[in-house]
Amino acid sequence: MSRIRRFFYEAWQELKKVSWPTPEQARNLTVLVIAISFVVGMYITFFDVIFSEIAKKMNAG
Repeated sequence: MSRIRRFFYEAWQELKKVSWPTPEQARNLTVLVIAISFVVGMYITFFDVIFSEIAKKMNAG
């Protein structure tokens, strides 16, 4: 039981050392992640459509 208590105590001490982002930084980083995810999604969709069309033409011919 003391090992579990020590684990949580040490974990709490480490969390106190963390440099937490400000609400503005958290918001900006969230927007950045969403924007990059959207761009990567569009990139993947673009090439998926291109390769799907190529595959259809190769199977048809």
